[in-house]
Parts: sequence; structure tokens; C-alpha cells
Amino acid sequence: MDAQFAISGRDFVISVTDKGLRNSILKMKMDQDKTCQLSSHTFMSVSGEPGDTSNFSEYIQGNVKLYSVRNAQDLSPSETANFIRGELADALRSRSPSQVNLLVAGYDKGTNEAALYWIDYLSAMAKVPFAAHGYCGYFLYAVMDREYTADITLDGAKALIKKCFEVLKTRFIIDYSDYTIKVVDKSGTRVLSQDEL
Repeated sequence: MDAQFAISGRDFVISVTDKGLRNSILKMKMDQDKTCQLSSHTFMSVSGEPGDTSNFSEYIQGNVKLYSVRNAQDLSPSETANFIRGELADALRSRSPSQVNLLVAGYDKGTNEAALYWIDYLSAMAKVPFAAHGYCGYFLYAVMDREYTADITLDGAKALIKKCFEVLKTRFIIDYSDYTIKVVDKSGTRVLSQDEL
């Protein structure tokens, strides 16, 4: 029942995840941050089984940090996404696969471009301009496909996020009351409130 979606522009990615932690018909927690900071210019949002999401996030975060310490440089968003995909593929072939879906967002300081990667629990990966995981994707892909343009600005993406919120509020049975909204660009990662959209 997680909702996570993101939009990528040329020099930014804006990502939205709901803050609710649910199990079947129960609300367990309503202030969960489902994102994981991997470096100053890369983060991932995670959805799936609660135990798998926290374990896998901590594992990836620790290994990405270890790489940057050993090599005195951070992984690029592309390298990070490929590493995550490889770890998911290895886990899939083991006795303990991870039931996690991810959106990896980052800004590559070498090429001065932003990137968004969609990764699912079967370790399929794609670089995409916009993405969604969870039931919200049934509603939001139509909106994002209709409204997205290749030269979208951050303000345009914020307006599109507002439209996505309206669609979810109007058409979806689950009421997502609060979201974590993050932006990554050349300045790094920052958190936005819903009022800043």
C-alpha cells in the first residue's frame, strides 16, 4: 500500500513517498521516512515488505559508504543503481530474496545531469523520466505521461506533483495524509514541505 513516485528534469529529480507504514488493514506508523540517503547527491526511496525495506536500505547504504571511504569518491547515480540491481539479482537467486521496489534519484556532478532509475523486486532496472511504484502507479502514470515534457523545470515538476496529489485524493481509496518530498540537484539533496510545492 506504499505510494512512491518521482519526476526527473535535466538537472533535478523530485521524489515523493508516503509516510504511512501499514500492515493489512492496520495503520502502524504515520511518520516513516521511506528514503535513504546514499551520498550527498544520491538517494533512494524504498517500498515493499517493512523488514526487507529497512534491512536492504541499511545494507546498500553501508556498502555505498564503504566504497566512498575506500576509494575517496562517491559512486555516480548510474553506478549506484547498477550496484543495487546486482545486489537484488544476487538476493533473488539465494534463499532470501528481498521484496523491495526502489527509485534511485541522483545528480551526477561529472556530467551535470540528473538521473532517475526504476528498480523492482525482480531486479529489473530502467532509466526513466518519471516513475511510480505501488497502487498509485495505476493513477499517476496517465497524469505524468500526459503532463511531462523533456524540458520540464523544477516549478513545472512541482505543479505536476500537485496534480498527482489531487488525482490520488480524488480517485484512490486510501488517504495518504502526509508525504516525504525530496529534491536532488547540483546543490545536493533537500527536503520540501507540501506548502513549498
